[in-house]
Amino acid sequence: MESPVKAKKATVAAGPSAAPDGGYAWFILLSCFLVFGLTFGVIKSFGVFFVEIHHYFKTTATETSWITSIAVAVIHIIGDYISPIASALSAHFSHRSVVMMGGLICSVGVITGSFARNLLELYLTVGFLNGLGYALTWTPTVTMLGLYFDRRRPVANAIASSGECILTFVLTPLFQLLIDSYSWRGAMLILGGLQLNLCVCGLLLRPLQAPGHSMLLNATKEEGEELIRHYVDYTLLTNPHFIVYSLFGMFAALGFFAPALFLVPYARSKGVEEYQAALLMSISAAMDLFGRLFFGWAANLRLVETVQQLTVTVILLGSVLLLCPLASTFLELAAFSAAYGLVFGATVAIHITVLAEVVGVHRLGSALGLFMLIRSSTGLLGPPMAGKTQRRPREDLNIILKICHLLLPKILSPLRQ
Repeated sequence: MESPVKAKKATVAAGPSAAPDGGYAWFILLSCFLVFGLTFGVIKSFGVFFVEIHHYFKTTATETSWITSIAVAVIHIIGDYISPIASALSAHFSHRSVVMMGGLICSVGVITGSFARNLLELYLTVGFLNGLGYALTWTPTVTMLGLYFDRRRPVANAIASSGECILTFVLTPLFQLLIDSYSWRGAMLILGGLQLNLCVCGLLLRPLQAPGHSMLLNATKEEGEELIRHYVDYTLLTNPHFIVYSLFGMFAALGFFAPALFLVPYARSKGVEEYQAALLMSISAAMDLFGRLFFGWAANLRLVETVQQLTVTVILLGSVLLLCPLASTFLELAAFSAAYGLVFGATVAIHITVLAEVVGVHRLGSALGLFMLIRSSTGLLGPPMAGKTQRRPREDLNIILKICHLLLPKILSPLRQ
């Protein structure tokens, strides 16, 4: 006969198999949708603030870009270094409490940043504190989404991640309007109040089974430590498939956030009017939304392996990015924004689904944390490197075309069989 603790551990392990794929799962999806929008959607819209802060403090583009870069790095390094621990905290205190705490930290960071007297204070508030809050809200919410959806998981992930696109579409012109009306400080103060809605998102996270903290409190010290290992799974570091996928994340993080940060100031430097420059981000967000929903739906059909689909979209994404420096007019930049948004959405729509397939849904919580930690080194350096790069785009385009010529036949050969 099994001991009560063993029975409890079996219940924890069996939790994800009880995914309802409906009912209250849609409220979890709504929470994740808003979390994506109020975290990564805000980061992608921050290019509007970039221009104003750059001029206000009379700094270089690279120095100003560190604000966003630090926020992204903290999401990856600090937030996701403690993400496995945050998973254990979620078991002890509930996902709801962790996400609500993260929302409060985000709000405090941005509101405090609106009173910053120099870039260093912005690094500490809008960069460090805001990034820490993002990490505490994003990972537990995405983990809960994976627990509530099984058969419909690709579509659920695509819909949830579309919150980033829709709020980017709305927030970019809204931020420009608020900056024109109240200055960048007033706009940032309003943004801090807006991010309190992350606490509401946390309230929606209802656990599938009895809260894990009662299991930890009733277990012995030794038993409390296997329970913890259920959430802190460092054996993933010995999984070669996970390591290869994490290398993909490192290269992806190098360029994921740089275009969103620099597109508006780049357009302004080409003489594009400020609201037209903001419109570029809205165009990108609209196509990003379409890409996530369409390719998420396509992945759900299982016509091809999602890993192969991801590989093709990543190659296309890199190729489109290399074309950006060739655009100089509003129409050319609008065409780039549309193409970039489409392939970016196609990539983001399935990368979490691929991770779940690589490690299994039971290990998704720890995998998300470790995956984002590993890719953090390049996530920190991407925007500053983009601010300094002086390479000629045509040379880079020739390089990528040669790489595609070598790799595409190998990637697509399984599809022909």
